[in-house]
Amino acid sequence: MSTIEPSQSLSEKVKQLHSQINQYNHQYYVLDQPSVPDAEYDRLMRELLAVEQAHPQLKTIYSPSQKVGGQPLKAFSQVSHQVPMLSLDNVFSTDEWQAFVKRIQDRLASDKSIVICAEPKLDGLAVSLRYEQGLLVQAATRGDGSTGENITENIRTIKSIPLKLIGESGIDYPDVIEVRGEVFMPKASFEHLNDIAKKKGEKAFANPRNAAAGSLRQLDSKITAKRNLAFYAYGLGFVGDLSPEGLVLKGQPFLQPSHYQRLCQVKALGLPMCPEVRLLDDQQKVQEFYQDILTKRDGLSYEIDGTVLKVDDISLQEKLGFVARAPRWAIAYKFPAQEELTTVEEVEFQVGRTGAITPVARLKPIFVGGVTVSNATLHNQDEIERLGLKIKDTVVIRRAGDVIPQIVSVVLDKRVDGAMDVVFPPVCPVCGSKVAKAEGEAVLRCTAGLFCQAQRKEAIKHFASRKAHDVDGLGDKLVEQLVDENLINTPADLFNLTEVDISTMDRMGIKSAKNLITALEKAKNTSLAKFIYGLGIREVGEATAANLANHFCTLSAIQSASFEALQQVDDVGEIVAKNIVNFFKEEHNSVVVSALDAIMTWPNIVIKSADELPLAEQTFVLTGTLSQMGRSEAKSVLQSLGAKVSGSISAKTHFLVAGEKAGSKLTKAQDLGVAVLTEEELVALLAKHNYPNIVDTNKGKS
Repeated sequence: MSTIEPSQSLSEKVKQLHSQINQYNHQYYVLDQPSVPDAEYDRLMRELLAVEQAHPQLKTIYSPSQKVGGQPLKAFSQVSHQVPMLSLDNVFSTDEWQAFVKRIQDRLASDKSIVICAEPKLDGLAVSLRYEQGLLVQAATRGDGSTGENITENIRTIKSIPLKLIGESGIDYPDVIEVRGEVFMPKASFEHLNDIAKKKGEKAFANPRNAAAGSLRQLDSKITAKRNLAFYAYGLGFVGDLSPEGLVLKGQPFLQPSHYQRLCQVKALGLPMCPEVRLLDDQQKVQEFYQDILTKRDGLSYEIDGTVLKVDDISLQEKLGFVARAPRWAIAYKFPAQEELTTVEEVEFQVGRTGAITPVARLKPIFVGGVTVSNATLHNQDEIERLGLKIKDTVVIRRAGDVIPQIVSVVLDKRVDGAMDVVFPPVCPVCGSKVAKAEGEAVLRCTAGLFCQAQRKEAIKHFASRKAHDVDGLGDKLVEQLVDENLINTPADLFNLTEVDISTMDRMGIKSAKNLITALEKAKNTSLAKFIYGLGIREVGEATAANLANHFCTLSAIQSASFEALQQVDDVGEIVAKNIVNFFKEEHNSVVVSALDAIMTWPNIVIKSADELPLAEQTFVLTGTLSQMGRSEAKSVLQSLGAKVSGSISAKTHFLVAGEKAGSKLTKAQDLGVAVLTEEELVALLAKHNYPNIVDTNKGKS
């Protein structure tokens, strides 16, 4: 062994590692507030172990490498473990796993294949359950391996843990037996818990492991009972002998010679065992198990972060023994990390098909979750503020399965002096138009919906849709083709298309082209209400468009209407009014609207007297199948008489018109006490107002 003293820098490095690991231990085990991903912690611990192995004189009894976990919380009484609850060493690759097997074979002086008991590595909290005379008398956390916390009352609330073992003490099992296993929170329970927290405005848990730990450390066991925790046994601790018969039960030794068999024993006593546990007789099967569990990972009902591989033969376990912090006969073969640390190099802004401007973090490339990740969505400004993110920050990046990578948190103690605030663009980064954020929304949007390259496909699809201008033959795929080949950029460009343009597209022959041109010619004749709806202004649906048309009567009046004037229109509140003002204020939109106005025509709207609007201030809802007129026809007639026609039932609805096969709307109307009209009663009402015998074969459905 070398007697050369290590350099001062190496000593300082060890002190630094001690400090950092102790800090992370405290955050993870005591505070239940992990600040870095497991992969970063594992790296630091492996670095410390390597230094201590190379320079044993640097290893002290105070080193984190000599501890299993963290300090017990003082809120619970302490429990001393009769048999220490140790941790596991980790391997991260096939080579490291094979090296582990080689060490075992060398220590046993045998090259025979070793039978392995393989389990998923549950992401929960290790506990020890003590049964005396078959009754659960004590439960404890692992703590620091020798001393844990008494969490008996909380463990009693977990439905999968029996309060009494199956069988008879002294006959089916020893008078004292400790079962060890993992308490965890199923994914569904975790999601439910966080949903409740969000609704209450409370802080959500970062992950199921943290949620399980926090639930077990509740002083009020009633809270724990509501958390729906689960448990899987993974082994035995102390097995006592209070009866004269000793451990020979039913004439046979109680303890089986196989780790897997002992798990089956525990299961027979009434404690759950993970259904994915397997007995494997060679290394190739171990690798296959690892890959199989990795593939199943996202589909499992609980979180895992690797596999646990144990020598199955108990006699071999005893020969192999332990090191200070872990058994030599077991290892955790961990999956590629789902969380890693990296740096935010820049934040760029993308524009979606609805105009939403989304910040995207450009990251220093990092391998996480089995792939190299170089960017992550930041969603909106509120998310950036929640994270407290700056450019150049070190962040925790997470990728689980096929989930889009996301930034979990910022590591504030790694923030550099040159970190910069994220500044949102004042104009659309695609088209340079104005941007706006609607009240109550977190999303910033481009206001040039008719012009912006990022939105043009959706704008044109909406313009040609059935409820707008109903351009027959102009499907979504054809719109995308026309835009991709730069034949159209805005809805107005549709009317410049020729038969030659269209016939050259895929699956579009001469006849299809002629039909589409005819449909476009027909679409030029519309109504002001349909024209307004077809513009795709946010929150302006059919009913609102009709109300705007009937109130202002002309397009120019709508375009020039003030924020206050717009709110005088039925169903137009502050948000809708602001959307309309912002839409027409955007110069690029106005250019397209002017081009459409020059092409399309609609009848003048004549302002009717009160006598001509006998159904004014009354709201109707139509449902079911009408036999004497189509629903669209009935809607049009009702609106011409001043009625408002809504798509949904509320307490403010005056009449529900129920045709054949009326469904849930009829039930809701009856519950709310809304008057229900049959089709015959509707016809009679319309006849009363000089609309007799209107028949339409186009029948509507709810």
